[in-house]
Amino acid sequence: MHGRVSTSVHEQPPTLRQHIFRMLETAEENDRMSRFVDLCLIALISASVIAVILESMPSLEKRYGEEFSLFEICTVAVFSVEYLLRIWTAVEYDASKGLSPWQARLRYMTSFHAIIDLLAILPFYLLAFGVFGNVDMRFLRAVRLLRVLKLTRYSAAMNMLLITFRENGKALAAAFLILVTVMLMAASGMYYFERQVQPEDFGSIPAAMWWAFATLTTVGYGDVTPITNGGKVFGALITVVGIGMVALPTSILATGYAQQLRLSTTTYKNRADEALDDGIIDEEEARDLEELRVDLGLGKHTASQILDAGMVRRALQQDQALAGPVCPHCHRELD
Repeated sequence: MHGRVSTSVHEQPPTLRQHIFRMLETAEENDRMSRFVDLCLIALISASVIAVILESMPSLEKRYGEEFSLFEICTVAVFSVEYLLRIWTAVEYDASKGLSPWQARLRYMTSFHAIIDLLAILPFYLLAFGVFGNVDMRFLRAVRLLRVLKLTRYSAAMNMLLITFRENGKALAAAFLILVTVMLMAASGMYYFERQVQPEDFGSIPAAMWWAFATLTTVGYGDVTPITNGGKVFGALITVVGIGMVALPTSILATGYAQQLRLSTTTYKNRADEALDDGIIDEEEARDLEELRVDLGLGKHTASQILDAGMVRRALQQDQALAGPVCPHCHRELD
């Protein structure tokens, strides 16, 4: 999560920009206003996505077309104000890095969440101002479904998944390249075996790619199948290879997600050990640990186990310090 702006009793009260920044950021435990803003935005995003889905039904669009349009205008207005305010307050994200205001804002505007915020409102303005003239651009309405990705800002688990994609991008790209290579080989082989008996389905390598794609992804619609003996044997081999092709990116994502979860657990454990350094956890430390748990996406049960283990380690260390040196073989106290 992004760093927050903090003030103490010796510092000046927060400015308007800092106050709005706190309201728009994910709410802390005791920040009721920020939590209220988060709940309102989550409800509006969910309602907007549901409205886009219902609007695609001809009967509902014919009956409630005006209501859908009015709700869309209100939704875009709120999202537009939110987008502009986030750009304005983006300076507070990197306040400690010494970036100029325009550098901080440009850095935010190119981030994942800012791009999703822009895509959530851009189709409305493109259609409203007729940017593309008389060209039928109704497909842009479907782009509004990307608003559901705005919810990732309020989900630590989704943010962890996005980090997994970013950290394992090269490995996923390599797996995709292997998949494309095998698909081309499968299409070429099936073209060789089936082009004469099924010229409509396998008359060219591009035509055979549909069968190769459906087979390698283990979907196998069954609309196109080989009928020659050589094609059947080759198709069986490609089917076996397809299982491995699907498992490869899945294993990369699973391993990367587990690694991110392990890093989050380690981070929480280190912070818990620091809090337990004096033997107790006061209210401020407990509040900080709870905020860290939420930011890292850890469950309460996992966090409780980490704290319990830390308390046990702390108690054992104190007992060993009071008991004095112990023989490593017989575990008796040494004189």
